[in-house]
Amino acid sequence: MLVVVAIALQAMTAGRAHGREPGPWNFVVILVDDLGWNDLSCQGSRFYKTPHIDRLAGQGTRFTQGYAAASICSPTRAALLTGRSPARLGITDWIRAGFQRAPGESTTPDPNRYVGGPASKLLCPANPYRLELSELTIAELLKSRGYSTGYIGKWHLGDEGWYPEQQGFDINRGGCDYGQPPSYFDPYSNNRLPGIPTLAARKKGEFLTDREADEAAKFIADHKAGRFYLQIAPYAVHTPLMAKPEVIEKYKGKGVGEQKNAVYAGLVESVDDLVGSVLKSLDGAGIADRTIVVFTSDNGGLVGPTHNGPLRSGKGYAYEGGLRVPWIIRWPGVTPAGTISDQMITSVDLFPTVAEIAGIPIPDQPTLDGRSQAPYLRAPKNQPTDRSLVWHFPHYRHAPGPYSILRQGDWKLIYYWEGPARELYNLKDDPAESKDLAKDQEARIGAMSESLMKELQSMGARLPRSNPSYKPSGK
Repeated sequence: MLVVVAIALQAMTAGRAHGREPGPWNFVVILVDDLGWNDLSCQGSRFYKTPHIDRLAGQGTRFTQGYAAASICSPTRAALLTGRSPARLGITDWIRAGFQRAPGESTTPDPNRYVGGPASKLLCPANPYRLELSELTIAELLKSRGYSTGYIGKWHLGDEGWYPEQQGFDINRGGCDYGQPPSYFDPYSNNRLPGIPTLAARKKGEFLTDREADEAAKFIADHKAGRFYLQIAPYAVHTPLMAKPEVIEKYKGKGVGEQKNAVYAGLVESVDDLVGSVLKSLDGAGIADRTIVVFTSDNGGLVGPTHNGPLRSGKGYAYEGGLRVPWIIRWPGVTPAGTISDQMITSVDLFPTVAEIAGIPIPDQPTLDGRSQAPYLRAPKNQPTDRSLVWHFPHYRHAPGPYSILRQGDWKLIYYWEGPARELYNLKDDPAESKDLAKDQEARIGAMSESLMKELQSMGARLPRSNPSYKPSGK
């Protein structure tokens, strides 16, 4: 009998090593808000302490060239759920919550609406107010095959009627139209907002990230006997900057370089605690070995509270500090533990990756922009090199105005729609984007610009257009 058991275990191990992994798999996706690429100790920070996230990275694959689909939140969140580019979805800016809109403001979808006053050289496409229910989400796809689905934390993809419950999730704890919490302390209210409408107050003073961790633990315990998809989207580390007083004290006066905000460090630690709670819950439920955990962020870190160096700039900008984010995937028994990869991965890859691992065919329509990372995770040495990535932000936010980006291999083109400036960087030689090579690479600029326009056209992207009412300053 012992010999038979030994042979069976050997066969199981061999099967896993060759990608014949057991199933069905559960999925836990942790999408942090505004977490920068260098905000984890496993990513190089010497200020923030993230032992639980470091443990997760040590048990899976950490991607050094992981990206968000946009440098701001709502577009990335929509892209991650659907596998479709923000340019294709038409959601290219953050979605205004109800309390941020003018009384009576229409939210009816109008793809032909453009906005811009006489001070703007360009008219920009108006951003929609929601992710439409017609879009297929990963939760809907999995639910159709018997998965239980749960959503915890920030949603920011539309008003009531377009909340997680209408997009394939069985439960929703905290997801609404808000882009940030009124407060991080129960009852999660401020002078303007009475609280989070989908997360009832329960214990005065309870920290929001702890509450989210508790809701995640409950979901895992309740669904451990089946198969599930759980998306946890902590409101942290978004503003307003708040943290537990005792945790803030731990970081005061201990900053390293430009990372020195003790309150922000407290928020980062709260996210790490949440990850630790999730991992403990999976272990306690006895399902860690059949649960895939994904950890990433919706955009780069906000300049001021944190510093994304050596990457340039941060949230909202076209540079790597706004786009490159932590990406960690733990696939027990399949992905070699402690793998560090320079493979490009981005938000739209989650949908096809989860679908392939779950063994669920993806409908021919709608068109996906993501690429399944399952083959690479099974065999990290098989790394494709032909990938291009596109970002599209046709809005005014930071100088020099609306932009689109194409990354081809090591080369990154930033195309500013006001023109004529275009910037070109070689990210292999210069990840900090300190040397613009546009003047020395005119032929490459032309070819990449043409490729970018073709990509945007194929996605049906809405582009900025000339403003006939533009009045230059001083005229």
